[in-house]
Amino acid sequence: MNKESSKKNVKLISIVVGIILFAVAYYGIQEFSKNDFQDEMEKAAIELNKKLPVQVDKFSRLDSASTKSNSNFTYHYTLLNIEKSEVYPDSVYKYMKPGIIENIKTNPDLKMYRDNDITMEYRYYDKNGDFAVNISVPPNLYKKQDTIQNQ
Repeated sequence: MNKESSKKNVKLISIVVGIILFAVAYYGIQEFSKNDFQDEMEKAAIELNKKLPVQVDKFSRLDSASTKSNSNFTYHYTLLNIEKSEVYPDSVYKYMKPGIIENIKTNPDLKMYRDNDITMEYRYYDKNGDFAVNISVPPNLYKKQDTIQNQ
């Protein structure tokens, strides 16, 4: 092997090692950021839970908040004076989901969730504590400009 060929090989190896190190560093930082935001969401749920339960309106009470992963934040509600058999999911989606989406899009308190593409979930339980309905709002719904018209 001559000197010129050896220099090319060293240069090529240096470039490949540089690319690999960049990729490892990039993905490491991305993973650290995800874990850091997961911690922020967990802290937000803990702080909110200290103030709960709170009656939202004459029909519902916000009981707690939780996180499932670094991409999901969940609110848990009780539907006061309503039994599971009285909850019609199609009507809930038709009448409640557009308002929930609009709130996610515009509420300044939810900006960090919008910025991090968090799926927001709203789980409703009946007056007996039985699960009634879940409204899930992934980022593609609240980032659309014409969300309400298309629901």
